[in-house]
Amino acid sequence: MALKVNLKAGERLIIGDCLITNTDQRTQLLIDGKSPILRGKDILTPETADTPTKRIYLSVQLMYLSKDVSDHHDTYFQLVRDVVHAAPSTWPYIEEINNHILTGELYKALKQAKKLIIYEQELLDNASRRKRLPVRSEGDRKPA
Repeated sequence: MALKVNLKAGERLIIGDCLITNTDQRTQLLIDGKSPILRGKDILTPETADTPTKRIYLSVQLMYLSKDVSDHHDTYFQLVRDVVHAAPSTWPYIEEINNHILTGELYKALKQAKKLIIYEQELLDNASRRKRLPVRSEGDRKPA
């Protein structure tokens, strides 16, 4: 069964190792085959991979699009080690990504990596909120 893809004007799509950019009008494509496909909204570039978890996503994306997944393993595992060391609570997300990679389900690994990016942003937002909270001194406490 073919995959139906609607592209907006100027939208990008990767099929295999080809980048396709739509012209100035909407287009509908029917794609039949087993090549990896990524829509523009799911594509990260080295320039846009500006956080640790986005670099993990980029590494998984390169695996997904690559003919030889193992070319990207070393980079991926170094990034994972760094992230888990800095934020151990990311481990369940990483474990899920690893399981998908091991079973060859690289598109599912990408989807899970997107969840990891969202989780990283939540951690950063929480840390930012804590910095803005006033710190209570010993004298601010109410007597018991």
